[in-house]
Amino acid sequence: MFKIFKKTSHPDYIFLSCVILLTIFGLVILSSASSDLGKIKFNDTYFYLKHQIFFGLSLGVAGFLFAYYFHYKNLKKIAVPLLIINIIFLILVFTSLGTSHKGSSRWLNFGPISFQPAELLKISFIVYLSAWLSNRAAKRQSSFLGGFLPFLIISGFVAFLVFKQPATTTIAIILSAAFIIYFLSGVKMLYIAGVAFIGILAITSIIYLTPYRYQRIMTYLSEEKDQTTGYQLTQSLTAIGGGGLLGRGFGKSTIKYKYLPESIGDSIFAVIAEELGFIGSLFLLATFIVLFIRGFSIAKYSSNQFAKLTAIGLTSVIALQVFVHIAANSGIIPLTGVPLPFVSYGGTSLAVFLTMTGIIANISKNK
Repeated sequence: MFKIFKKTSHPDYIFLSCVILLTIFGLVILSSASSDLGKIKFNDTYFYLKHQIFFGLSLGVAGFLFAYYFHYKNLKKIAVPLLIINIIFLILVFTSLGTSHKGSSRWLNFGPISFQPAELLKISFIVYLSAWLSNRAAKRQSSFLGGFLPFLIISGFVAFLVFKQPATTTIAIILSAAFIIYFLSGVKMLYIAGVAFIGILAITSIIYLTPYRYQRIMTYLSEEKDQTTGYQLTQSLTAIGGGGLLGRGFGKSTIKYKYLPESIGDSIFAVIAEELGFIGSLFLLATFIVLFIRGFSIAKYSSNQFAKLTAIGLTSVIALQVFVHIAANSGIIPLTGVPLPFVSYGGTSLAVFLTMTGIIANISKNK
């Protein structure tokens, strides 16, 4: 009954099965969610599906296989270069190589290749922080100058670059995962409280100093009073409610065609709920939960601190992003604009999450 909690002495097949299942599920639901949009924009019903397969899935499978066979201990050796390269990419976003979309500078173009450096940070920053924390002597790690201050400086610098894009929710997810592994690395509770206080203060300041973020919060708090800015949330809730227990049926969503913004990205969970209903949504959520349990179980039984922190950090990133996406679509939290891992359209996102799971699977087979 509790097999998913047990230790394994081989690659975690339950974890791998969840990854495969979620990836296939994502491609299938994307074929439905994007069909009308592809037909209208490109006269090709399967344009977005083909793009996701050719770029996201192909690169993701390559990244997964590399991460799976490249021993995770070697990641520790290249953690610093990986983060430096990622930071360079983040800076290049603000040059002529960067591309703006809807007021955000998040994409970097190298000829036909386009990607979001902030997505790569979900791997490089977690791996770097895990390597750094696992290398620190316990006494030095718990000191102000040796542990607390460097953590704030590193996190603050990376956060600044991503906030400037802006990609607030992305960096919030990354820093939340970083906070989790920082907490579990054995630092003083005083420093944990300090990081939490600074984080809350920073988030509050950012919300009040940037009008569009403040407007999102106000829309969330007074939805019925502001149907203009709350349009996406209203349509999302309508889609979820319209699905009922069993859904309207695959491909039969009515709201995705004209009424639901970002139906293949930020709002794809609403399409899932409308077409597959509560049962289909519950199946998806259950698969994610099993993935999280196995990811944290892999961390628990890891043989060294670096593997433990890396598995916890990467699993936390996935879990936090799933929660944020579903909660935002359900009206539990304000709309955020983050994709659903393995499911939403986005080549960089799919490739990054598959690579992350490759690292976790590598740790599971090399305990």
